[in-house]
Amino acid sequence: MVSVLQNVAIDCADAYELARFWSGVTGRPLGPGDKPGDPEVQVMLAEGPVLYFSQVPEPKTIKNRIHLCLRPETSREQEVERLLDLGATLVADRRNPDGSGWAVLADPEGNEFCVLRSESDKAAMTS
Repeated sequence: MVSVLQNVAIDCADAYELARFWSGVTGRPLGPGDKPGDPEVQVMLAEGPVLYFSQVPEPKTIKNRIHLCLRPETSREQEVERLLDLGATLVADRRNPDGSGWAVLADPEGNEFCVLRSESDKAAMTS
């Protein structure tokens, strides 16, 4: 017997607003019936686990021990700009002049995540 990963739980101050941000990031809808003020809200990913946002009273105080890594369908640079426009902030730029590396961003509540190179970015490096 094995266990199946059901969701990735993210503690936050405003479950609905943070879920809306991640819905914009992933292009996936919120859970059926989720609405402003709900203390628990989901983003229904096309595959894999659900992103589950749970409102908690305490604020984030330190670096995440677990974070999400995103591989964009467009170029990494285009995706970083899109996410910044959605409300993310750049935390650390780990992109290298040769095109390798990643960008560390934070969502509106300060949760860090990475934007990796896209498949087309990787292919361009090998040609």
